[in-house]
Amino acid sequence: MQVRRSIVHFLKKLSPVQILLMYYFVTVIISTLFLSLPVAYKDGVEVPFIDSAFTAVSALSVTGLSTISIADTLSTTGIVILMIILQLGAVGIMAISTFVYLILGKKIGLKERRLIMTDQNQSSFEGMVRLIEQIILLLLTIEFIGFLVLGTYYLQYFPTAKEAYFNGLFSTVSAISNGGFDLTGSSLAPFKDDYFVQFVIMLLIIFGAIGFPVLIELKNFIFTKKSERKLFRFSLFTKLTSITFFALILIGAIMIYILDSMSFFADKNWHESIFYALFQSTTTRSAGLSTMDVSQLTEPNHLFMSFLMFIGASPSSAGGGIRTTTFALVIIFIITYARGGRSMRLFNREIYESDLLKAVTVMFLALAFVFISTLVMMVLEPFSMMDILFDVTSAFGTVGLSLGITSELTMTSKIILMFLMFVGRVGVITFLFIFRKERSEANFHYPKEKIIIG
Repeated sequence: MQVRRSIVHFLKKLSPVQILLMYYFVTVIISTLFLSLPVAYKDGVEVPFIDSAFTAVSALSVTGLSTISIADTLSTTGIVILMIILQLGAVGIMAISTFVYLILGKKIGLKERRLIMTDQNQSSFEGMVRLIEQIILLLLTIEFIGFLVLGTYYLQYFPTAKEAYFNGLFSTVSAISNGGFDLTGSSLAPFKDDYFVQFVIMLLIIFGAIGFPVLIELKNFIFTKKSERKLFRFSLFTKLTSITFFALILIGAIMIYILDSMSFFADKNWHESIFYALFQSTTTRSAGLSTMDVSQLTEPNHLFMSFLMFIGASPSSAGGGIRTTTFALVIIFIITYARGGRSMRLFNREIYESDLLKAVTVMFLALAFVFISTLVMMVLEPFSMMDILFDVTSAFGTVGLSLGITSELTMTSKIILMFLMFVGRVGVITFLFIFRKERSEANFHYPKEKIIIG
């Protein structure tokens, strides 16, 4: 009884962000233990504990970086465990917990709603439970359709229906969660000439990375009566997110092609080039699946893809990185300031200064994390700066692409990547709020004084 009181007292002293991160930490430990069980691996396969932990963090943060070959190492049971962890990472620990509470008929209290709000990066308590219901149901619906489509299509690739649908299920979960794991041992390279598989996978990646609020608004628009659609108004978040998201995919595909037009794409025909470039651009949003060996691309392309991975997916999605809205706000702010503007206006709306401060803070801290991590790993590892930077941005953006050095890293470097995957998934602001203390605003101000800048 005394121990229970001590635990309750300890939890009461923690902020919602600290409790949420503690939940994630506990989930990482449990996931690692499950992936350390002998039944999770094929007969005769032994995996060091650090690699089991790395795989668990990579799955929970839906990254896909791996120090082991999933196809050659995990058993069917291990693959199922991996899929469950990917699902937890895709929608968030609190979303799954809330859904279980709803199924059991339990009441969602104020404390739980605060945790949901933090986990889903929302700014209001209003509609939290309804939001989780819609996210879970929408995700399960898309996954079921993807499973049926890919599973049925895979019948031509696998000898039995069981294998076809199992691979279809794993491909769907991996794509929509932006997890990036594969069962082929070479990602989607076996399907490099199958544009139907690539198209379906790209759709699933987009559904998982564009942000659940965007999908919910789109669903509401589709099911709105035609006579009332003219009155339907998409939120500023949805407009900004969608434009930035698809602009990054389009510009990314064009740049990936241009940067390697004289090398990798030199002997490719037009449709091969389009799908290679488009898929690589889409997967850098946070997915990590690939139809090619990215090490075949030139260093300028590796650097550009690192930039795309650093941005990552959209807020309230299955992806990581600084997020598309952060990037958009910082760019728009720079343009507005250069033109002499005093406030940021988009689609007849003004942006809150607090949102701009968050965006700048996230950008600066993310750059600091990436720079410091790259510097430390360069001291520890024998690999080139580009190889290390690519893995670092891939981890932070929870993407999962690699130039092939991940399995050869030292334990310290693996821990650094695990930290980056964790921060990239929960978000820089959420991570920063661990150290935040509740303070009342002072009822006085000091005199202001100008400082020379630039």
